Amino acid sequence: MTTPSSPQDCLPVLLPFRLCRRETHRRLGAGFGALLCVSLILLVSAASAQSGRVVAPPLQVIVKWAPLLLTGFAFNILISALAMLLGTIAGLALGIGLLSDLLPIRQISRALTQIFRNAPWLVLLFFVMFLVPFQVTIFNVHIPFPDWVKATVGFALPVMANFAEVVRGAVKSVPSTQWEAAEALAFTPRQTMWRIILPQCIKRMLPPWMNIYSLVAMSTVLASIVGVSEMLTLTAQVHAAEGGRPELFAPLYGFALLCFFLYCYPINLWTAHLERRFQTR
Repeated sequence: MTTPSSPQDCLPVLLPFRLCRRETHRRLGAGFGALLCVSLILLVSAASAQSGRVVAPPLQVIVKWAPLLLTGFAFNILISALAMLLGTIAGLALGIGLLSDLLPIRQISRALTQIFRNAPWLVLLFFVMFLVPFQVTIFNVHIPFPDWVKATVGFALPVMANFAEVVRGAVKSVPSTQWEAAEALAFTPRQTMWRIILPQCIKRMLPPWMNIYSLVAMSTVLASIVGVSEMLTLTAQVHAAEGGRPELFAPLYGFALLCFFLYCYPINLWTAHLERRFQTR
């Protein structure tokens, strides 16, 4: 009779999900990526078969325009990163305002959080695009606000509201004994918050913060509706430049889908890894 070499071999039935979860995630990730690549190849092949004219095949068109499309995708990433930076800073202040002992500050913070958290992102984007001026003049100095800057602010507003709730929940999850111990050591409430409570909240806030970033990165395609030259806008322009051939529609937009999947899915896997690593009781 052989002796099991590991705890996984000893308990294949009692704990199947917990022990195999990490490997299952890897297999699912590899399977999704392979399935998406195969689907894109099939779309390109089908589009080539549908074309009866002697024109460049879809795959050649994608390779030809890939540098331009990837430049637009990099612009999507830039907008999402800046929106996440602005939203995180503002959301941290708003989240602390939700925990304030002053009733007016708490009520104002709660109102802002609920408004921007429950409003459609596209509505907020139009709100900023049409209400923020194209430039501001300060002491005869003209400060322009191009469309992509206003789009960044528009995406930062829901990030701010959602991250404020993350901050509030993380602070509330810290045991009250931490506050009592800090008070016993003569820490002021401000010192307790910044030196003791918030450092403990980082591991609680990081996974949901990354989830919010994934949502922002995928939502940046909405900026194409308001004229920002990001990947989806450039994809439509490339399709028009190639004569509007219907067989190019699926391959071009499938390439955009593949780019966003390859960028966002690893973030999803990393978030799941951090959730397992930073499990708190």
